[in-house]
Parts: sequence; structure tokens; C-alpha cells
Amino acid sequence: MARDPESFRTSDERTDAREQAVILLYESEQRSISPLDILEERGVASADLTSLLLHGVQEGKPSIDELIVSHAKGWAIDRMPALDRAILRLAIYELLSRPDVPVAVVIDEAVELAKRFSTDDSGRFVNGVLAAVAKNARSDG
Repeated sequence: MARDPESFRTSDERTDAREQAVILLYESEQRSISPLDILEERGVASADLTSLLLHGVQEGKPSIDELIVSHAKGWAIDRMPALDRAILRLAIYELLSRPDVPVAVVIDEAVELAKRFSTDDSGRFVNGVLAAVAKNARSDG
């Protein structure tokens, strides 16, 4: 049985790291600067999960955005709420590049972030887009 690489962290630490990553992705878009520049401004440790997530989203952003557009039927990416974009980018990065994180965990955490920080309809929207992406991205979804 493979050991979860994040098993040494509490669930709350991973949830907090995802929340922080979404906030920084949102802030970077609002300020029109790289989320990595914001990390540097704040002095977040490079080994931190938030840093790992932001680096991954930043590196994969063009292909991640293509997946969002192709699975968000009837939505142009620039017309989506900015927080929904940030949440989707983070979750799609995890679906594509973090096989150690189960699909259900990725989707559940993203939906909870959407419900907490975005619009009333965002939880359902995020769930639908991620479920469609997960069908193609992972066999365990």
C-alpha cells in the first residue's frame, strides 16, 4: 500500500494551504502580477504546500485554462467570477499533477472553497467543471 506523501500533515494544514493558494491566485489576478512575486513579497517558504501549488498553477496555466474553457460549456473564462477561476485553476492543477491526492478530495475541497468565497451558484459550477475534467484526467475519478 502506497503511503500518502502528505500524511505527515494534518488535513487542516492542506486545506489552509489550498485556501491560501486561492487567495494569492485571486490577488495576483487583481494586481496583474505573478502569484510567485506575491509569495516572494511575503516570504513564504519554498517547501510550503502553498508554494508548490502556486508554482504548479503558474507553470500549467495555459493548458489549465484550455481545460476550463473546454469543460465550462457556455462560459468564457473572462466572464467567470475571478474566485471561480482561481479555484478551478488550483483544482485542475491538482487533478493533473498530484495523483497522490484523490479526485474526491480535490473536488470536495474546491467546492467548499467556492461555497465559502464565491457566489451562491459557484459550488455547483465548480463541481460540474471539475467532474468533467476528472473523467479525462484521472482513472480514479
